[in-house]
Amino acid sequence: MKKTDVGDGSGQASPSQLIDARIEELNDWRGEMLARVRTLIKEAEPEVVEEWKWRGVPVWERAGIICTGETYKSVVKLTFAKGASLEDPKGLFNSSLEGSTRRAIDFHEGDEINEEALKALIRAAAKLNTSAQAAGSRKKSSRA
Repeated sequence: MKKTDVGDGSGQASPSQLIDARIEELNDWRGEMLARVRTLIKEAEPEVVEEWKWRGVPVWERAGIICTGETYKSVVKLTFAKGASLEDPKGLFNSSLEGSTRRAIDFHEGDEINEEALKALIRAAAKLNTSAQAAGSRKKSSRA
């Protein structure tokens, strides 16, 4: 990724700019899919913060990581940090199902997104993060 003179004022590109650049550099169905899920994440959770971690992984956070958006040769993988704790009534999770914490959705070329179900998962993940954060601050204040 190239660095620009915009972003945080340090000459580094912002996370959002880096995600924009990743989408553009992919220049195929993976870029289109990543752009679409990004839009849905922002629609579902307007207070989401975009980050760029682990040397090039788009991350969406609100009171903790909601999900990451990794791109591979034949899949765009949306991994939910606390996916195992989320209800998935529409069965979107189709990867990383054996783990005790994370769950992922692998999108392949030509896949259609169940947009409403994905937005519901995003909102549930953000709610889980914010409720866990609130519970943590209640515990701290009760010890004072």
